[in-house]
Amino acid sequence: MGLLKALLYALLVLVVLVPIGAGFGWLSGDPPSDLGVMQGRLKPPSLTRNSVSSQAGLYPDHPQRAHAFIPPLPLKHGDATASLRTLATVLQTLPGVTLVEQRPDYLYAQAQTRWLRFVDDLEFWFNPALGAIEVRSASRLGREDTGLNRRRMENIRAAYLRQ
Repeated sequence: MGLLKALLYALLVLVVLVPIGAGFGWLSGDPPSDLGVMQGRLKPPSLTRNSVSSQAGLYPDHPQRAHAFIPPLPLKHGDATASLRTLATVLQTLPGVTLVEQRPDYLYAQAQTRWLRFVDDLEFWFNPALGAIEVRSASRLGREDTGLNRRRMENIRAAYLRQ
């Protein structure tokens, strides 16, 4: 009888309490205070398997370097300003994505999952030394994102390249 009772409590949590918590934003996490570009770098990838970064290679001893690496975005027609404007337009059309900060060389957006309202942080920075747009996407909570950040970034890449 004890196992059945435990299963019923677990079911109650999943069916009732988790959606209530999501509705109150309890699963959104706190915004990181260290986003942005510092010394030509975006924030390093997460220590767990819940982020991607085009700059993962800059951290050779990082435990998630290989898992986190994703290529940067190419410039469109060699123009950084127009490329970031195009990217901003793409971000503004995606469901659940909010463009939070837009500068001439940097974009910051937040992506919220539909059901549980987890929030991921997305950064895009024009790297003049590389001539490309560096990207980073990371979940605020959890240890594993089942590839969501990578899929989202690849969808953004595809939409951006179609523009």
